[in-house]
Amino acid sequence: MEDRTFHIYEKILKSESGLIITKDKGYLLESRLLPIAKEIGCENLDELARKIEQPFEKELRKSVVEAMTTNETSFFRDTRPFDNLRDVILPFFLKKNAITRRIRIWSAACSSGQEPYSIAMIIKEMESKFTGWNIEIIATDLSEDILDKAKKAEYTQFEVQRGLPIQLLVKYFEQQGDKWCIKDDIRRMIKFKTLNLLGEYSLIGSFDIVFCRNVLIYFDPDTKAQILNKIYKVLSKDGVLLLGGAETVIGLDVEFKGVEGQRGMYRPKEGSFLKDEASVGNQSSFGTS
Repeated sequence: MEDRTFHIYEKILKSESGLIITKDKGYLLESRLLPIAKEIGCENLDELARKIEQPFEKELRKSVVEAMTTNETSFFRDTRPFDNLRDVILPFFLKKNAITRRIRIWSAACSSGQEPYSIAMIIKEMESKFTGWNIEIIATDLSEDILDKAKKAEYTQFEVQRGLPIQLLVKYFEQQGDKWCIKDDIRRMIKFKTLNLLGEYSLIGSFDIVFCRNVLIYFDPDTKAQILNKIYKVLSKDGVLLLGGAETVIGLDVEFKGVEGQRGMYRPKEGSFLKDEASVGNQSSFGTS
């Protein structure tokens, strides 16, 4: 692959998705984009790069961006954020929103759906505490193809074995051939929408809880700050933001601060989330306690 070719992909991915790709990750371009090149009759990535430079190739550029931004995910990934959702976050809003009896949750960059379905299963397990409540889960991703997979809610044996407790598999999935399909009562809890984190958020409304995990690591500091400050604008003043274990707001010019004693949990600087709480609950793994 020519240097000029790499810089074409680098520029397009940065401008259209915020993704930063370095030359040491060039192998990802080869593995993810060669199938697209072959499908449209291009011999290599150099030819594909020349095509996507053309102003009328918007759909082809979109396919390239989607192929490069489809990321790793699993049910109950990293465990602790979901323990905190059950033991800390939802109990907080059970009290805080007792008058409105409404909670809105956003799963940003939801990929193939394991994160929002994990959230839905936790809420379903707690439904006796939320009788009469309106709890909305909005799940978004840049890729329409990956959202189609999420909406189908069909997973392989390998996918359900990664992080999903066996009792939840039996309770909320049905086996159909070689796939495990999530039951309708869980599927109906989630609304999937296409959204580019570099774009406009106003159409999805405001939220009490935002999961934006393991996606900021792909952006440069300025883009991270841009995304976080847009999340701040759609998060309630008493809301909470959950980032991935390797992500932080430290060193960024943003309106968030860490929740004391809680790695990966952030609140607006002027917010009240857990500010006056003496305890943050237990840390038993979801589905094993």
